[in-house]
Amino acid sequence: MELQDAQQQSPGKAQKAIRGKPSPPRPTPARQRQKVQLQPSEEEVAEDTVSIPADLATWIRAKAEDLKIRQTDRCWAAELVNDFRENLLNFLHTNTDQPFFQSLEFLTTGSYFEKVKIHMADEFDMMLTVQVSTRLSLTKLDEGLFYRIDLTRPTRQPIRAFLLENHLTISSSKILSEMYRLIRKFLKTYKVPDECCRWEVNRKRPHCPAVTLSLFKTDSNSGELISVDVVPALEVQSWPAPVRNGPDVDDWLGKKVRQEIRGLPCYFVPKRMKGRNLSEDAKESWRISFSHIEKKIITSHGNKKTCCESRATKCCRKQCLMLLKSLIEGLKQRFPKELEGLCSYHGKTTFLHTLSTRYDDAMWAPQHLPACFLYLIRALEDYAHRGNLPHFFVPECNLFSSFSRKALAFLVSALEEQRREGLPLLKHPSPVSPLTPDEMFEGKPLILARSVDAALMNKFVVVFAVALMFAFYILYK
Repeated sequence: MELQDAQQQSPGKAQKAIRGKPSPPRPTPARQRQKVQLQPSEEEVAEDTVSIPADLATWIRAKAEDLKIRQTDRCWAAELVNDFRENLLNFLHTNTDQPFFQSLEFLTTGSYFEKVKIHMADEFDMMLTVQVSTRLSLTKLDEGLFYRIDLTRPTRQPIRAFLLENHLTISSSKILSEMYRLIRKFLKTYKVPDECCRWEVNRKRPHCPAVTLSLFKTDSNSGELISVDVVPALEVQSWPAPVRNGPDVDDWLGKKVRQEIRGLPCYFVPKRMKGRNLSEDAKESWRISFSHIEKKIITSHGNKKTCCESRATKCCRKQCLMLLKSLIEGLKQRFPKELEGLCSYHGKTTFLHTLSTRYDDAMWAPQHLPACFLYLIRALEDYAHRGNLPHFFVPECNLFSSFSRKALAFLVSALEEQRREGLPLLKHPSPVSPLTPDEMFEGKPLILARSVDAALMNKFVVVFAVALMFAFYILYK
């Protein structure tokens, strides 16, 4: 069923929840949120599960299994990426061109290392972290994601090569450009373990904080096999004021874990703010990154500390996130213009908010996978309907702020349609089973279109006519 025109359908109608269930509540910042029990009871979850058609529930479970990466693909990709990482690290540690990078370390982040990568092990994220030994001053440029970073006083340390003319402001563009130069220099002497492959540095993309590399076959014009994003990042021990309270995980992971998270360093990546007529500060902006904390949360995700550590205490949280990522990917492929701004991070943020309010491990038992996944879809639909998806770590930042009303209404309609039609974008076209003799004599009309298409029918008629003419010719010859 084609998506209806989003302008003709009101967001309120598109917001109807499956089987009449209410949409999930939108979380608010921790300091504003009242301690109200928001998560459903076990009986309500069981009722949700029962209300889902059996065939849809079975298919959702099968799709979740299908999204897992095959072990053979995982091993081959991991071997090549690990070798690249170790050799690049050794190169930078011993490189005398730029001593500022000699102390950096790798931080593995992203969906592959969170074990929620879908389909193929073909994308990897690596953060190159470096500590700045002098004291820093952070100036907020927006709601709390982008900052200008300054030294509190001039320095003679290697970082001075990346300062602006005022000898205090750290230039994000200079650091990213130098990383491009060093990686290109490294590739001139590096040999890939698989002699049939080669690494290439991609063209720099606007507003992208990473040096992106692609792995190709050397003897053909085949497509990209693996993509790696190498992101330089400044490590800062003190969190800036807008995020100092930490994420709202008290009810879910506990106050102790929240304190542990707040004790971790935060990182800033060289990402330029979007927009025209930017100020000089915005042109050299740094965006705060919580990817290492997201990895910690997703890998240690349970309300009970033993969740998924043994066979007896499994949950379906990661499977739900993988299914939601696959649905978002399908929506973007189906509606590339209408949903251009949509990305997997919108799904990930919805997932983290949902874990904070639906926190009990029993709510995410494996048998509840279909109900939990549909709950996640309704949650994303609800955020789009409100036009506000708060950043999980920076609640004042709305991740839907760049979406037009038309785009948000379209997203609401698309998600509602997917739920209503049984998630068609996640399904592979399956062959129609041929009619059985029993079906032919049940008093129902024989519809050949069930087993053959129109083109095949035309061929069948022509062959039958030729055979009939030949039979008459033999009989009356």
